[in-house]
Amino acid sequence: MSVSGVGPIASVPLVEDDEVIRKTVGLVLERYGYHVSTAGDGLTGLELFRDARHDLLLLDVMLPGLDGIGLCRRVRETSLVPILMMSARGDALDVVSGLEAGADDYVVKPVDTAVLVARIRSLLRRATVTSALDPGGRDRLVFGDLAVDTGALEVFRGGEQVALAPTELRLLLEFAANPGIVLARQTLLRNVWDYGWDGDSRVVDLCVQRLRKKIGADRIETVRGFGYKLRR
Repeated sequence: MSVSGVGPIASVPLVEDDEVIRKTVGLVLERYGYHVSTAGDGLTGLELFRDARHDLLLLDVMLPGLDGIGLCRRVRETSLVPILMMSARGDALDVVSGLEAGADDYVVKPVDTAVLVARIRSLLRRATVTSALDPGGRDRLVFGDLAVDTGALEVFRGGEQVALAPTELRLLLEFAANPGIVLARQTLLRNVWDYGWDGDSRVVDLCVQRLRKKIGADRIETVRGFGYKLRR
């Protein structure tokens, strides 16, 4: 039985060097119905991730050998699986570095298990909805050299297909549905990250930054003090 009671069990590799945290978090996730495999360092975590198909990667920033930032980058070279990062309280630089490396979201240590499970559910739901989304036809939205096929969920820039992670794709779809309209960070957190509470706007800023690198730096405009908008 899955977490929701139907469908396959979600596989979540947990990479954490602190044995107590690793065991505690692993037990909590298993209690919620996830299949958890664990590793205590970055290189072992990378091997663990590559050995099988997984639905979400949960990792700590501070890992021996290959650290969490490096692990995140290595995973992103070949996979668009959702990545949730754990960071010690106050390590703002680690959070930013992790999000820049391709993490989709983060939780603060010591981990509040209710928040952790909620974030995992949100990321998994977001990835599932994105993969199943079909707004009623293969509509092709064009913005300069950028084309978004909302039916096939494919993005092209200058005729070349662009590979986007699920969160990046959902963010672009949100912009594409509202071209020229300024979207506040909290609106994006609610509609894209599925937050039912105030989230850290840095996840929006860093995801926009990653998206700009892929679709063109001038395609998404920053409206200071308000948010972002997609240029028509």
